[in-house]
Amino acid sequence: MSRRTAIGAGLSALPAAGAWKSGNTKPLMGAGEHTYEVHHDWGRLPDRIRWGNCHGVVEDSRGRIYVFHTVHRTSISTDAMVVFDETGKFVTSWGSEFAGGAHGLHIEKEGSEEFFYLCDINRRIVVKTTLDGKEVMRLGYPKESPSYPLDAEGKPAAKYVPTNLAVASNGDIYVADGYGSSFVNQYDRNGRLIRTFGGGGTKAPGSLNAPHGIFIDRRSGVEEVVVADRSNNRLQYFTLDGKHSRFVTEGIQLPCHFHFRGGLMLIPDLAARVVLLDRGNKPVAVLGDDSASDYRKTRTQPRESFKPGKFVCPHGACFDHSGNIFVAEWVEAGRLTKLRKV
Repeated sequence: MSRRTAIGAGLSALPAAGAWKSGNTKPLMGAGEHTYEVHHDWGRLPDRIRWGNCHGVVEDSRGRIYVFHTVHRTSISTDAMVVFDETGKFVTSWGSEFAGGAHGLHIEKEGSEEFFYLCDINRRIVVKTTLDGKEVMRLGYPKESPSYPLDAEGKPAAKYVPTNLAVASNGDIYVADGYGSSFVNQYDRNGRLIRTFGGGGTKAPGSLNAPHGIFIDRRSGVEEVVVADRSNNRLQYFTLDGKHSRFVTEGIQLPCHFHFRGGLMLIPDLAARVVLLDRGNKPVAVLGDDSASDYRKTRTQPRESFKPGKFVCPHGACFDHSGNIFVAEWVEAGRLTKLRKV
């Protein structure tokens, strides 16, 4: 589960966090058209729930916000999925079976219905569910792949810990084995393995080292698989059939995952920052940057030690329907931040 220190990106000229407007009680991040008002600890949790590490956040078509967290050891409830309405009012929670293992969170509309695809790093499975948590499909160890053999006793012989996944328009599912053997396993919509690509653990084209996040980039009009090749401190693009296309390194330190809105790519970066790339994958804003700090130490501290207007360890992020941004952080006390577009 390596979270390696990255090389700084040298983006001091880009809009970053910092500004406090006179009379404003909330810090601001960014500048110009990428300016956001910061609302840390967004969402009103009931007393029975205490955040664990917040790993994923998405919005559904009704504007509800879903947060996937590991559950704090002192939490009365062990539900790993927490749901808010768009005002931050608590709606419901579920998913105690994911406590401790909640990691990748993806929402996908299929026909008229929306589904979750969830990665559990403790049970080492991918689960497809309805929005209220009813299981529809499960993917386990990809034993059909030559890259994932079985031992003499029929048990998994390779390390497999899926961290995130993506779904193409044809229904194919791409599962990133980010904490395992660094491959991507591609399945059809019914869960039949199509191919395995990546792996290797080197910096060579096509090789991946801790592919923590994965998404389908449709901005060019052609679907491409983009992978957060985190321990290589880069993004790597592949065709839908797993062939290497190109790298993106500018502005990238420890990329965790992605979301898209219009021409923008949103990247939660574990190195205490959130990055926005334009359609050409050039950085246009670095938000809440505190990468020069000892953020790895800070993430274990009480939330009172967190700096207003700065991130600690962003792990998941999404745009909402209005262009606001939600950021879920890998911190022991858990944190969900809303960046309200201004």
